[in-house]
Amino acid sequence: MNKQLQLRNEDEVLAVCGSLDSNIQLLEDKLPVTVIPRGQTLILEGKEEGVLKTVKILDDYLEILRENGEAAEFSDFLDAWFEDAEKSSQMARDVIMKTRDGQPVYPRTVAQEHFVEAIRNHSVVFAIGPAGTGKTYLSMAMALTYLQQNRFSRIVLARPAVEAGENLGFLPGDLQEKVNPYLRPLYDAIYNLMDFETCNELLEEGIIEVVPLAFMRGRTLADSFVILDEAQNTTRAQMKMFLTRLGVNSCSVINGDITQIDLPEAVESGLVHARRVLDGVKGVSFVEFSRRDVIRHDIVKNIIDAYEKEGNR
Repeated sequence: MNKQLQLRNEDEVLAVCGSLDSNIQLLEDKLPVTVIPRGQTLILEGKEEGVLKTVKILDDYLEILRENGEAAEFSDFLDAWFEDAEKSSQMARDVIMKTRDGQPVYPRTVAQEHFVEAIRNHSVVFAIGPAGTGKTYLSMAMALTYLQQNRFSRIVLARPAVEAGENLGFLPGDLQEKVNPYLRPLYDAIYNLMDFETCNELLEEGIIEVVPLAFMRGRTLADSFVILDEAQNTTRAQMKMFLTRLGVNSCSVINGDITQIDLPEAVESGLVHARRVLDGVKGVSFVEFSRRDVIRHDIVKNIIDAYEKEGNR
């Protein structure tokens, strides 16, 4: 079977074909099809089933590209399409917000879409998986969207300062200087999503609050969207303390990677414990990410694979 697909401009050619036709190679590896680029025309040759499936994949990708002005990395889109074709098309239209540079923020893998849906439908959501899967970034995007919609009056971001054993008093400097190194990833996400001036105003007014986990004891967080990052480094007692801070009209997202626990060996991670005891509790949702959901450089997936293989020996 032979079909032709017409692209509109050089940007679409680059997005679909990839650098040095790398995306075409991905398609040909997954499907019994040959893709021949001729200027702004793609010639698809092969068995009918493979050609028609390739046309559907490329049509879905181009539709997202044209609607959003940009699309996920083609390799990520292709993985999501083969995992759940219908969901992969829907999620790219599920734009949560736009960054300060005007780029759309939306789920780029099926697990990310499940994560966003879980936040919308549950009071407490646990996101467990490797680095680079968008847990912190999507949490922050959802929090800012809800803040703009007046669903909540403030955002509270917390992270354990495990490297200092939570004994921040022994570190030099004032409170902000003590905790900033541990909270930097949260600030990075905020500043990517919002312009600096607005972000700094919200931080100064306390509408966005970034605190070390140790400083949340005794508080009740009402009308708040609360995010706990690096939750694998909480103890069982710290996790229970955090989860019981929620007040009226609040929700919480807890992110962590159980393969990167920095606690002493004799101390059980509060995240591992919570996954065991809270599974099935009404209002609580667990979303699992894997290396397929890594949206950083492709080499990160390979690194995760290598460590997983080593751990299984």
